Amino acid sequence: MSLIHQIINAIDQALIQDQRYITYLKGIKVTLMISLIAVLIGVTIGVIVAVVKVGYHNTVKPKWYLRRINGICNLYIGVIRGTPVFLQLLIIYNMVFTSRGTNEVLAAALAFGINSGAYVAEIVRAGIMSVDRGQMEAGRSLGLNQLQTMRYIILPQAVKNILPALGNEFVTLIKETSVASVIAVTDTTQAARTIGLRTYDIMTPLFIAAGVYLILVLGLTKLMNIVERRLAKSDTY
Repeated sequence: MSLIHQIINAIDQALIQDQRYITYLKGIKVTLMISLIAVLIGVTIGVIVAVVKVGYHNTVKPKWYLRRINGICNLYIGVIRGTPVFLQLLIIYNMVFTSRGTNEVLAAALAFGINSGAYVAEIVRAGIMSVDRGQMEAGRSLGLNQLQTMRYIILPQAVKNILPALGNEFVTLIKETSVASVIAVTDTTQAARTIGLRTYDIMTPLFIAAGVYLILVLGLTKLMNIVERRLAKSDTY
């Protein structure tokens, strides 16, 4: 049997026979669910932490509660960035979700969202700091308070500056979800491993899973490029 026939047979066995593609589709669905929820959690945490840190930095004499909140934000960023996401996933799952019937997908999404929030916070903070300080003064002169100025004037400009870095973070997040199988989440990677154990051919399912991640990442990259181009066009009007 030629090499081409062997490859075709291996793909047929790993993908078509016994409708094994359904297992991949279920795994892709779980991967997308974890990624989407984690992105929402990460962006929410990241924006809040970034606004707090910028507010503290721009305040000449910060009050005690702002110093404490800023200290908590610094601790959060330091701990999350200084420890592996694999360990964070295990700790959150075993400390928070220990009861029977625990939703592993929710646990994984929470862990990846908390992890992503630390990196998004630094990205957003850098974007806010890149906006001219005169924009804040202009907003305040229009009668807006600090939060309103941040929401309506500063953040929209910062988003344009940080979009490439934010896209890279989301790409990394999708790939990192592959470790979720350690807490029994049947994502794309675990689906491939399960099929490999059934067919006694682990490599073909793993290559198929790698192709799925590649397609997801290329799709997200394409989407981010479209958003960037549209935002760039809006600057010309």
